[in-house]
Amino acid sequence: MKNSKFIIGGLFILAAVVYLIASSTQASAEYFMTIEEVREQESEIVGKSLRISGAVLGDTIDYDPDTLTITFTVAHVTGDNDEIEANGGLALVLYNAVREEGTPRLDVVYNGPMPDLLQNEAQAIMTGYIDADGLFYADELLLKCPTKYEEAVPDQSEG
Repeated sequence: MKNSKFIIGGLFILAAVVYLIASSTQASAEYFMTIEEVREQESEIVGKSLRISGAVLGDTIDYDPDTLTITFTVAHVTGDNDEIEANGGLALVLYNAVREEGTPRLDVVYNGPMPDLLQNEAQAIMTGYIDADGLFYADELLLKCPTKYEEAVPDQSEG
């Protein structure tokens, strides 16, 4: 009977550890969403931790060096790699996302030093949350420079 007490005690400890792991994983879960999905589900996702990707609109970038506050707007980019390739590659998708009227957009607020790669048509991958004001408050900001993909962008005619 002494062994059964240890087995039952061990099972309780194991169950507690599994519960703690499961609950902490759910609490820190991030949903990866496109801007189109964010706009469609905005009221349901306020305050939840999200990861979002979009194309930076260069003329919307505003930086306050006193408060280290950066605000900018991103345009919807599909999260489907096959769709990106079918539409001419990442550089062309970013280029078109920034220029097409009616593309879903999202205003972003980020606090930190001004990143060198924050520029027009850069791909921004951000972690943060949507507030009730409709703004996305980014805690993390990762940028992919569009110049790495320039060869994929067609020559533009001057006119």
